[in-house]
Amino acid sequence: MSPLVFLTPLWFIFEIAQLIVSERFLGVKQIEAGTDPRLHAPREPLAFAWSAGLMLFWLWLVAMLFQPIGRAQIAAMIVITLAGYVVRRSCGLKWVLVVLTFEGAIRIGMLLSIAALAWRKF
Repeated sequence: MSPLVFLTPLWFIFEIAQLIVSERFLGVKQIEAGTDPRLHAPREPLAFAWSAGLMLFWLWLVAMLFQPIGRAQIAAMIVITLAGYVVRRSCGLKWVLVVLTFEGAIRIGMLLSIAALAWRKF
């Protein structure tokens, strides 16, 4: 079994953190206040960490496509991420948080599925 599979719990934690950060950045309080948080960039360390995490996540996804375990789940995560991006770019601010939450929930489910497959195989 590839050592890349053992990074699945790390990406699970990253997805949970991403849901928390997106809720705080694009949350209901900002929507109710009528402010558009997309006009105010996050602090530089947070933006760097988030961007670096996303790039590493994508590298992991591409590398996992070439592994024998979890290809269907990885393909589903890639498709849902790209579809979510398209939807988020075209919808209003009120729906961005809904799309992000739905997208994150599906990715978390796929990561749990990969972890279960690895558990049974290991």
